[in-house]
Amino acid sequence: MARAHWGSRIGFVLAAAGSAVGLGNIWKFPYVTGTNGGGLFVLVYLACIALIGLPIMIGEILLGRAAQSSPVGAFRKLAGRQSPWVGLGWMGVAAAFIILSYYSVVAGWTMHYAVLAITGRFAGLGPERVGAVFGEVYASAPINLGWHLAFMALTMAVVVGGVQKGIERWARILMPALFLMLLALLLRGVFLPGFGEAMGFVFGLHADRLTASGVLEAMGQAFFSLSLGMGAMLTYGSYMGRDADIVQSSISVSFLDTMVALLAAVVVFPITFSFGMEPAGGPGLVFKNIPIAFAQLPAGGLLGSLFFLLLVFAALTSSVSLLEVAAAYFIDERGWSRRKAVLVTGTAILLLGVPSALSGGTTLFGSGFEAVFGRNWFDLFDWIASNLLLPAGGMGIAVFTAWRLDEAMRREEFLTGSRWGAAYLGWLWLLRFVVPVAVLAVFLHALGLV
Repeated sequence: MARAHWGSRIGFVLAAAGSAVGLGNIWKFPYVTGTNGGGLFVLVYLACIALIGLPIMIGEILLGRAAQSSPVGAFRKLAGRQSPWVGLGWMGVAAAFIILSYYSVVAGWTMHYAVLAITGRFAGLGPERVGAVFGEVYASAPINLGWHLAFMALTMAVVVGGVQKGIERWARILMPALFLMLLALLLRGVFLPGFGEAMGFVFGLHADRLTASGVLEAMGQAFFSLSLGMGAMLTYGSYMGRDADIVQSSISVSFLDTMVALLAAVVVFPITFSFGMEPAGGPGLVFKNIPIAFAQLPAGGLLGSLFFLLLVFAALTSSVSLLEVAAAYFIDERGWSRRKAVLVTGTAILLLGVPSALSGGTTLFGSGFEAVFGRNWFDLFDWIASNLLLPAGGMGIAVFTAWRLDEAMRREEFLTGSRWGAAYLGWLWLLRFVVPVAVLAVFLHALGLV
């Protein structure tokens, strides 16, 4: 069976940017920027995107196109069927399963909040009452399970359509819609009284507010926001044609991903400052502070609806790539039909996510689970993925591409169809020496060792 390919370069860029653009950009980036003092953190983040994230992305996409296979098959072809490197492919598939199982629960919260905003449920509620909604949602098993099921069903419906008619088609719809919603919210933010203060916070160089820990967090945010180390970019790269420019496409994806993160910060902080809220509000910045602020704005119901629909769209474009990694293994290696692979893997991920959906209230395993692991199921899976699987996956991609992949193949894949041939040696140097040190520092920081 002929391998599916993207219908166009822009189709790949939008789909890959959709994979990278997720809740990490719109939910996480504003609050980590807030907790690390703003402007200088943003500058370090941008440097890390260019020097760490982009080289890994080029390497991961390059491996996918060279092998024309999903992660497990790619390393079997490039390193040998019995090579230990095949374990790196399995790690990508495992990461996709684990991350999507709890990511879907968070995405379910965004769907619930979108419905609350659209139906006007926040209107007339005081700040304390609006702020309490998130705690009620988090603790409600029926709400979490229901939206987890709905979001996984939506993700499966997109992926079952295939590369061109499913993933690419929806990327062409969702990504432009996401940018339009961000721009509409930005336009409103320009006229808020806190806009000037917010711009000074986000882009001002506050050297006294950035710590060494903040620098490492900027590295981690840059690395994880690009969907690296989980097999998504490798899988999407395997659908690229030989005439595609890997380097230019990677630059475009990184640029779009970074623009969304910056726009999200520019949308969130004018609201935060205008209503006297704390910019270092942590994870609750979006689910607690933002609804309170929108409830006090003219046309706040419409703006709140746009904002939470924006979160839903961002979550969906990322979840689609995660499910594709899992399904592609069974399509490529087991010969399953796309429909069977999507339904089986999607259902398995749905069931794996049930304990995460229940972690806020009851739990399937009793209080002893947290006593043993120190975390509930949701937090444990998030810790395993963020602190172990993704850093190891990113490190593995960098080391394999730079040191293990055949030199002639690596050079050919980099140069084919590319206008960036002169950058080859610089890219290889970054991948060999800078990236491993940086990823190791992120890994050790995440484990609390530095």
